[in-house]
Amino acid sequence: MNLVMPNMDEFRKHAQQAIEWIARYYENIEDYPVKSQVQPGEIYNELPASMPDTGEQIDRMIRDFDDTLLKGITHWQSPKFFAYFPANTSVPSMVAEMMTAAMGVQGMKWETSPAAAELEQKVMEWLRDAIGLPGEFEGTIQDSASTSTLVSILTAREKATGYAVNEEGLEGKGAFRVYGSVETHSSIERAVKVAGLGRKNFVKVPVDEAYRMRPGELEAAIKRDLQDGHRPLCIVATLGTTGSTSIDPLPRIAEISEKYGIWLHVDAAFAGSALILKDYRWMIEGMEAVDTFVFNPHKWLFTNFDSSAYFVRDARALTNTFQLIPEYLKTRSDEQVNNYSDWTIPLGRRFRALKLWFVLRYYGLNGLQEKLTRHIEMAKTFEQQVNEHPHFERLAPRTMNVVCFRMNPGDITSKEQLNALNEELLHSINRSGEIYLTHTRLDGKYTLRMVIAQTHVEDRHVEQAWEVIRHTAKDIHASM
Repeated sequence: MNLVMPNMDEFRKHAQQAIEWIARYYENIEDYPVKSQVQPGEIYNELPASMPDTGEQIDRMIRDFDDTLLKGITHWQSPKFFAYFPANTSVPSMVAEMMTAAMGVQGMKWETSPAAAELEQKVMEWLRDAIGLPGEFEGTIQDSASTSTLVSILTAREKATGYAVNEEGLEGKGAFRVYGSVETHSSIERAVKVAGLGRKNFVKVPVDEAYRMRPGELEAAIKRDLQDGHRPLCIVATLGTTGSTSIDPLPRIAEISEKYGIWLHVDAAFAGSALILKDYRWMIEGMEAVDTFVFNPHKWLFTNFDSSAYFVRDARALTNTFQLIPEYLKTRSDEQVNNYSDWTIPLGRRFRALKLWFVLRYYGLNGLQEKLTRHIEMAKTFEQQVNEHPHFERLAPRTMNVVCFRMNPGDITSKEQLNALNEELLHSINRSGEIYLTHTRLDGKYTLRMVIAQTHVEDRHVEQAWEVIRHTAKDIHASM
């Protein structure tokens, strides 16, 4: 074992082993239980109590992974994974990620790797144009939509105070208020907390029957806050809520934002990918008033985590919020280039643009559009089957490729019993290992979510899922 310089013959041997492992994994991925079946602590108790005193061979580590860890993996890349939102990858993304790992680029500044900075700039322009954002938006790659939203709220806070909070703190600045619907992702509330604004200052706005923010209620909340001496700071509109992928009415929200001079952030973490389809461009009507926008290619554009596309109208406000250049990081190129460490919270940055570049070139815009269209078509078919079955019902409008539904055999009148029945249905399905679903609650109803978005999903996988759901539901109902 050479601990001084890398032995390329040794690397070739073990890299080939890893590649063969990956190939076998994908060849057999449909045979694994989609959701891990282990119990809490099971993996932990099988691992050694302490690290080895002497180095071990990679061959053994790969065997140990197969023997000990693989059974504790939930297979997010299985085409039978219909849970949460996807965390997809693809062949071009995996290849690029291996190259990224090999180079170990620390892309904090242009000087530390010019190609990393300039490729990121170009790729974000490609994405901006592909999803139809106005040309004045500039973009950077964050690690997640959670970070992107925090960055947006921090920028709003600083711009509203003339960048004084960074210098002086929040004392004496008043109670800032942030607004989002009751269906807004929990990361928004967390961002309000982390930004020092106080959780109680996150205002949850009611939604309509389709789980979209009610603009009238939003404006009423803003008026009440102004009367009470609060400072409306930021509105977060959601395109594709986590529960049901509902779409907040951006045009009306944008009007309110402009009327009261409030920063407007759009969280399109999952649904933003659908903007490459022109039939979904209606979702961003009202973008002329939007300050920041985020969506995650690591969800529905086949680019493995982490890759969050964050766009900002006023890049100077963003860099004024985060830029802090100690002497040892000053370079002669600083005024001529984008140093993306000034665009986000961490100083250190991975070379995330490479895998996105590979994916966009491998599929091309037409290929990406074709895959997303197929997912939506499969969801339409699944929705129709739910609608036509006498023991199931859809619980929210389908906006794209997520179907919210539940079992309702018609002989249960208690809401609590119906919720318990569907909870048992979900857990029985997932215990089978054949498919994986997750749930939400809509109007207090325990709701199953069918998310058809995995990179390699085909019609046969959705058909199998529907069969598993129906048969499991029939068995549970028969045992009542």
